[in-house]
Amino acid sequence: MNFLSKLLQGIAFIPAVVNGIEGLFGSRSGAEKKDAALSFVQAALSMSDALTNRQIVDEAKFKEGLGAIIDGTVQCLNASIWAKAGQP
Repeated sequence: MNFLSKLLQGIAFIPAVVNGIEGLFGSRSGAEKKDAALSFVQAALSMSDALTNRQIVDEAKFKEGLGAIIDGTVQCLNASIWAKAGQP
């Protein structure tokens, strides 16, 4: 599968990953939850294959980009009805 299409598919399920991580690790720090979400997304994208095939040439920047996507997703979810559902 083309790496770009795999990346876009990975990005499409980030809200579900973030929601699941919140359910599993709700009492942990934001940094711990972000690390868990990054691990799930990296595994789903098969980053090791992409690194080996040189489709990702700068792993640190790639992970930073994934982190920014996760941060943005959390920000959007926290500003939405998703976050407000648990409040009285």
